[in-house]
Parts: sequence; structure tokens; C-alpha cells
Amino acid sequence: MVYRNIGETGLRLPAITFGAWAVGGWMWGGSEPKAAVEAMRASYEAGVTAIDTAPAYGQGVSEELVGKAIKGIPRDKVQILTKYGLRWDLRKGEFFFSSKDTSGKAIDMYRYAAKESVVEECENSLRRLQTDYIDLYQIHWPDATTPIQETMEAVAQLIKQGKVRHAGVCNYAAPLMETAEKTLTLASNQVPYSMVNRRIEKDTVPYCIQHKKGILAYSPLQRGLLTGKIKPNHPFKEGDSRAGDRFYTVRTIEHVNAFLDNLRPLADGKGATLSQLVIRWTIEQAGITVALVGARDARQALENAKAAEVPLTAEELSFIDRQLAGLVVD
Repeated sequence: MVYRNIGETGLRLPAITFGAWAVGGWMWGGSEPKAAVEAMRASYEAGVTAIDTAPAYGQGVSEELVGKAIKGIPRDKVQILTKYGLRWDLRKGEFFFSSKDTSGKAIDMYRYAAKESVVEECENSLRRLQTDYIDLYQIHWPDATTPIQETMEAVAQLIKQGKVRHAGVCNYAAPLMETAEKTLTLASNQVPYSMVNRRIEKDTVPYCIQHKKGILAYSPLQRGLLTGKIKPNHPFKEGDSRAGDRFYTVRTIEHVNAFLDNLRPLADGKGATLSQLVIRWTIEQAGITVALVGARDARQALENAKAAEVPLTAEELSFIDRQLAGLVVD
């Protein structure tokens, strides 16, 4: 496994980190808890020492499963990344969207990061994770109803208390990062990034490179689209939000699969899967520190971890980029 420093902090994470959104089941059509724990344990044994989760992932379920998965592992040998600022259990802040929890109950999601909420969420996360500190604490989404200074002051307080080691943000544009840094030092920004979603390259990546901030790329496989296993009219389970996602139209799936077919000989020649090739390409991109990759079971987790071992030469990276240049995504 390749390990990288996050910004100028002392936090060091595997370039491939376990993303625990799907194991929470929410927006993924449910999950199998036993398999999820086994996936995280297998991932750890393969050198993936970090897990990224959030309270919203299954409304606490993902964090609870992470807590079970890390039980018995020396705390200083595993890095726990979680979030705050997305509430479903109260109606405060900025309304985000309506959804259903994993039991089918209607819920409303709110962006809310006032000081008292941040402190409360931290205590709840520590309890669910069965730990006494969080390595990287990240605001999940910007909250327009709370001054950024207030939010960051809450995190600074948690750092002073030893409950949080480092502060991060998610889905923040560069100007918001700049405002946050007036209160505390950010380690990183967690943002969506994949072969078919490269919007952050315009502003966020240059800012993070210039100011030495880590970038944690989520959905590098575009929620399964870049695995080559998704076919047109794929039958998604009830509650799986990919069914209405703009990347999952018949036309886009066809275009992406044609692109992946062009990469298949390269992957086959390395004894790698398409997923592994895509993950490796992701962590080779400028400014990308970590790729967050989820797994439903131990087999997937081990396959993801091995992506770090796939060698890619400069010529091969150029070949992939040329193929990407011809990919049309609506």
C-alpha cells in the first residue's frame, strides 16, 4: 500500500482508503452488516488502515459498523475519518433534500453546523465508533445558515479537548476553504472526482496544491459506473439513488462501457480489473491524495486494496487520457 501525508499535518493515510457510505445502506438499497464488517477487516489486513464514514450514512449505521470493525485493533494503527453538519433528526439549518432511511421511513436532510450541533454530533459519533478521538473531522456539506467561523471554532474546541486530531471539509469551493482557514488550519477537502467527473480540476485542485491541502476523492468509480459491470437498464434495488442519477442513463452507460472496452486490454495485460486500473489512475492525478473506495464484502475490499500495486507508466497514463478525451458524457 502507498501512504501519503495529508496536507502539512502529521496525518498519514493510505492512498486507497475505505469509503463506508455504501455499508450504511442509505441510498444504496440496503446493506449486509456482517459482510460490511468483514469487508472493513479484510481491507485493514491488506494495508488500508483508514476508514471514512459519516453519521448520515444509514443514520448512524455506518459509524456503528465501523466501530465493530475496528474493535480489537490498536487505536493508533487505524485512522478514523468522519463528518458532521448533515442532520436528519432535527429541522434546523438549511433544508437539503427529502429521502427515506433504510427502513423506508421518510426523512428530511438538513445542512446544519451551528456550534452546539457540531459538539453534539461529535459526542454521538465517538459513542457509535467506540473511540475517544476522531483522526479527521470534516463538515459534510456547507451550511449557508451558520457562519463558517462559528463552525470552525467548534471544531477548534474539539481539537483542544483531544476529541478530534485534524479538521477537514467536504464539498467546499476554494473561497469557502479560504474563509475556514481564518479560524483553523484545514488538513483536506473531500470532493467528488472520477474519470467522468473532473470539475474540481478547474479551481479546487489548484487551490489545494498551492496551499498544501490534501484532496480526498470520493466516488472515484462513479458509484460503480466505471467498473464495467453496469449495463444499460441495470435493475437497481429499491432505495438505490443511482437509478435517477444523471450518470446512469442508458446513453451514458453505453458510452462509458465503450470507453472501458478500450482500456480492457491494458488492464488484462497487467492482470488487473478495470476497477483497479481506474482507481490507480485516480491516485496518479495531480493533487489527488487519497481515493475513497467502498466495498460490500471482503472480496471487493481486497480487490480495491490491490489497485495500489498496479503499475502505470507515463505512456500508459497518456494512453488512458487520450481515450478519455473521446468519451462523451451527457
